Amino acid sequence: MTADDRPIDASKRETDDGPGNFLRDVVAADIAAGKNDGKLVTRFPPEPNGYLHVGHAKAICINFELAQEFGGVCNLRFDDTNPTREYEQYIEAIQQDIRWLGFDWGDNLYFASDYFDQLYAWAVDLIKRGLAYVESLTPEQVREYRGDFHKPGRESPYRDRSVEENLALLEKMRAGEMAEGEATVRAKIDMQSGNMNMRDPIMYRVLKVAHHRAGDKWCIYPTYDYAHGQSDAIEGITHSLCSLEFEGHRPLYDWFIEHLDTPSTPRQIEFARLNIGYTVLSKRRLLQLVKEGHVAGWDDPRMPTLRGMRRRGIPPEAIRKFADRVGVARRPGVVDISLFEHAIREQLNATTPRVFGVLDPLKLVITNFPEGHVEELEAPLSPEDPSMGSRTLRLTRELFIERDDFREEAPKKWFRFAPGREVRLRYGCLVTCNEVIKDEAGEVVELRCTWDPDSKGGSSPDGRKVRGTSHWVSAADAVDCEVRLYDRLFSVENPTGDDDVDYLTHLNPSSLEVKRGCKVEPYAAALPVGSRVQFERVGYFAVDNDTADGNLVWNRTISLRDSWAKVEKKQGPPKKG
Repeated sequence: MTADDRPIDASKRETDDGPGNFLRDVVAADIAAGKNDGKLVTRFPPEPNGYLHVGHAKAICINFELAQEFGGVCNLRFDDTNPTREYEQYIEAIQQDIRWLGFDWGDNLYFASDYFDQLYAWAVDLIKRGLAYVESLTPEQVREYRGDFHKPGRESPYRDRSVEENLALLEKMRAGEMAEGEATVRAKIDMQSGNMNMRDPIMYRVLKVAHHRAGDKWCIYPTYDYAHGQSDAIEGITHSLCSLEFEGHRPLYDWFIEHLDTPSTPRQIEFARLNIGYTVLSKRRLLQLVKEGHVAGWDDPRMPTLRGMRRRGIPPEAIRKFADRVGVARRPGVVDISLFEHAIREQLNATTPRVFGVLDPLKLVITNFPEGHVEELEAPLSPEDPSMGSRTLRLTRELFIERDDFREEAPKKWFRFAPGREVRLRYGCLVTCNEVIKDEAGEVVELRCTWDPDSKGGSSPDGRKVRGTSHWVSAADAVDCEVRLYDRLFSVENPTGDDDVDYLTHLNPSSLEVKRGCKVEPYAAALPVGSRVQFERVGYFAVDNDTADGNLVWNRTISLRDSWAKVEKKQGPPKKG
């Protein structure tokens, strides 16, 4: 048994030093043993038929970071072998997303279509050596002859055609003289194999569709299983890292490499794909969410796509940190989404400026504050990082505070606004609520307060203890905005876990709440699209793409605390049956 044939140790999980990464151990061992002349070449091979999501981000991090760690190279290769589903918009979007994550492939950008001529030549070679043939069974008959996991396959009546007949038919396929579905090219392996992938897999099919790069040159296209390993070999990939669903394809991957005169011999290794609670990562389901209007598009901030996460304000550093923390293992599982949310909060807490935003404004008038008078106050953008600088706040007679910061009948341990209570306006001053103004319907519309002029900046001049603190914005300076409060898209941890329940029934009806008439301070209102901030005491927010022509829109990236933890603790584990 060679080193490459030894089973990978599935027990390499999380250790005392951090999360396990058995791929790093394999690569390190290979390099130490001098394999591949000590070189490491990995690749990220997306199909350009959709947008990347957070599951892809894990694979991207694995391949690029291993290459960086060991002084290797990571290629970006588009497996563009199915022109019926591939578009230039996806190619551009995928490159943008990878760069946004913080990775770059330099000059190492490739396409499987670059190798179509070589792949065809290898197919001819396999036919000449009696290892492939042209199949004339219909697609339905091919499936019938292939059998299933309980029934062995049967050999096609066309399996033993002569080399000459196969080559002539292959040429007719390439020349466009065969209709779609009329013929395929199959590898001649073993119709009795217990591995379905080895039962004479299809290598080529007729598709009379123009290719986004090759144009009309081809009307037959290689399958993914045939093109993938050979593309790796052409590029000199040393470690072909892929998710566990390709484990059953590895014998076929190795069979093609073994029976073709490829320039290198890559090693395929599988790892567990990323699955996160309260999320779906299936392309089919994500497409359904978009097509049926459950979300506003692929960049909807509730989507797990990288475009959606970028629009929501999730920093790429948090995604990379999360991918590192969950580690790389062989055993599949579901990662607690709170781990991802913690990484987001941790990154935003360290990097975002603090500003004031009031989502449900309640007017506050300081009755003993002079009309037209303004107190300019310097407030830090981060209490922990002076390098972020500061901004100027303007304290005026009329302000807005958060409606939730007031209680007419205050409960015990209520330290914010209530009749007779003194409260600190953050960075501003101390004010005491003296009067509550209501409209005809009995709704509170205004608080009338008095301030202590000696408390400018929010300090207590005589050392008296004021426990309540509220954020605020000046009514004269406040900028109106729309705030979109995004939350988890699904209300249960495993939306697809019940086979007899449609996962769409688990959509969270509160995943989006739109609040209009919100107020933000001028500093925040001047920030460009994509900027991230913390609205003090409220949450983390980002300026949305819809901001234009005086219409300011903010997306909530994430709350300051995990509000779901309390809900789940109260409800307890889901009941069975």
